[in-house]
Amino acid sequence: MTSMWPGGDGPDMVKLVLWRHGQTTYNAERRFQGQRDVPLDELGRQQAAAAAPYLAAMRPAAIFSSDLSRASQTAEVLAGLTGLSVQLDKDLRERSGGSWEGLVEAEIIARYPQAYAAREPDDGEPVLAVADRAAAALARIADSLADGSLAVVVGHGASLGLAVSRLLGIPEETRPLGPLGNCHWSVVSRRRTKWRVLAHNVGILPALAVDPRPGDGG
Repeated sequence: MTSMWPGGDGPDMVKLVLWRHGQTTYNAERRFQGQRDVPLDELGRQQAAAAAPYLAAMRPAAIFSSDLSRASQTAEVLAGLTGLSVQLDKDLRERSGGSWEGLVEAEIIARYPQAYAAREPDDGEPVLAVADRAAAALARIADSLADGSLAVVVGHGASLGLAVSRLLGIPEETRPLGPLGNCHWSVVSRRRTKWRVLAHNVGILPALAVDPRPGDGG
């Protein structure tokens, strides 16, 4: 039987489906969202409802989510189809943007030009700290799974992207993988200690690869 994922399966392999939350008003307005607890908008709820059956078909053994409402609301749609409970993990939260949160890119550039050039808000969470906590959360989730199983992890564009870079041993500032669209997902695997990306930015329709600036705060 041919595996559905590139590279084949192994009995000791676990997979994580990293699912970005549906759209919020901040996403639509291109505002830095960070850790502001902005809920899904109507389109975001529709996106979650449309994508969830595809993830349910993967027969996940568990669902984990950031505790921010836009992620947990997305996760609950999948939970309703699978009968699984959603396990919340604050380490999956998005990067804190400090004073950038709620601002559009032009406002950030005007008010904080030096910090914007460095891509680091002065009072926000450093990129390395985000990579540390989010990668640790994914490793912890993988450790909790039985060999050969799969979990869905619902989170955010920047923190998931930084976590994957850390797990692959890629410098965080490189970010070779493009951004995740709302309600799109990546699939990563861990076999023994080796992490691989099996699929990236998958959705039920082709993604419009829009740069999620400012600051990847989605």
